Amino acid sequence: MKKLLLVFVLFPLFIQAQDCDCLSNFEWVKKTFEENDAGAPYIIEKKGRAAYEAHNATFEQEVKNISNSLECTQTLYQWLTFFRSGHIGISRLSPGQASGSGEAVSDEKIREQFADWEKHLIDTTQFQHYLNRKSQVDYEGIWFSNPYKIGIQKVGDEYIGSVIEADGVYWTEGQVKLKISKSGAVTYYMRDHSPREFNEAILIGNNHLQMGFVTLNRLNPELERDEAAERYMQLISSREPFFEQLNEQTTYIRIPDFSWSEKVKIDSIIKTHWDAIISAPNMIIDLRNNGGGSDESYYGLLPILYTNRIRTIGMELRSTPLNNQRMLDFINDPNYGFSEEEKKWAQKSYDTLSQHIGEFVNLDTSNVEIRTYDVVHPYPEQVGIIINENNGSTAEQFLLAAKQSKKVKLFGTTTVGALDISNMYSVVSPCNEFRLAYCLSKSYRIPDMAIDDIGLQPDFFIDSTVPPHQWIDFVMEVMKK
Repeated sequence: MKKLLLVFVLFPLFIQAQDCDCLSNFEWVKKTFEENDAGAPYIIEKKGRAAYEAHNATFEQEVKNISNSLECTQTLYQWLTFFRSGHIGISRLSPGQASGSGEAVSDEKIREQFADWEKHLIDTTQFQHYLNRKSQVDYEGIWFSNPYKIGIQKVGDEYIGSVIEADGVYWTEGQVKLKISKSGAVTYYMRDHSPREFNEAILIGNNHLQMGFVTLNRLNPELERDEAAERYMQLISSREPFFEQLNEQTTYIRIPDFSWSEKVKIDSIIKTHWDAIISAPNMIIDLRNNGGGSDESYYGLLPILYTNRIRTIGMELRSTPLNNQRMLDFINDPNYGFSEEEKKWAQKSYDTLSQHIGEFVNLDTSNVEIRTYDVVHPYPEQVGIIINENNGSTAEQFLLAAKQSKKVKLFGTTTVGALDISNMYSVVSPCNEFRLAYCLSKSYRIPDMAIDDIGLQPDFFIDSTVPPHQWIDFVMEVMKK
């Protein structure tokens, strides 16, 4: 296997001199995804081979005419969305990443990549005078989110946000950073200029603008500050989990992330405040914008919620030589931090998978895991979990477990729906231009209880007439007896 790894590393360098246009990259993405992604066969069967071939034909014609690397990236991503909206990805590699040299890429080369980016120049002096005379409060203004200062100006029926100040490398003055359509839908461009789509832009009070996981703070015009909105912004922008006793009846825990690195922090908060948690009749768990992480990070919450056995539906892995490489990564890459026992598991798993190339394999002894606890705590009697459209992956896995408790109700909006096809893995293109992210596993829930691109619905829908900074008050009101 070491020889194969060596060939795999050298192969991209060998063909880099070949013509690596968008069409050749498309063909590689298509072939790699078809042959390895755990959800590809299911979706092709579900939507039909004819629909898939038509989709391919459309994109094949489109990529033939693309010479710009950024446009190619965006088009390849759109091709991937045939399969699902989450747990997919295609990103460009910088020259240093592509060569594997580890050498820093010059600022000038980075600027050259984005030299032709769409621009909307704003005369900031005139714009500030206009803003100071304006009485209506809307998206227009000068906003800040480190390291960006962005001017948002209404142009026709849409709002265009362009850079006033930035790092001067990836983003320079005048380049369009975001657009808000007439309907309120948002396209926001990340540091590498890749787009992120959000359903709406929401003003929080007068001075904060929330677009999915992106938040901007108003610099100009200076408007009256709303204390409730300011408190909400501190809460929602925190990257650390924390606990509060809202009143004698209600405890509150904010968990912005279920990443493996957060497990110790979450467990510590639960341990520190355990007596308060099991002494109050009500508890609120705020998961807004929690995009997932590691299942083990939420295990400490389950004893608090527990009323009856928790059933977790298992998954199967698609066995291919490329996919099975991840098990060897677990063993050989110290960044994974696997113990010797875990490495033995990875080796055993690799051996099992390698015996079933081309098949889906369940590495567990059962399709369903059943979890029980010895104690059902009298308190909390009611647990309200706040969710929104940015919850996915492990956050949704936690919600599936939590919903089985008789204590739990979900409040908010429908989650994103990115769970059925999971366990992401990535591979670099032969031309060393792109990194493709796809998935290795498929849940046994599908098709009977599909979540991808559907999401989990709340028990209590919080509609747009309730601003986000009032959601906690809404939950507390519902929980009153």
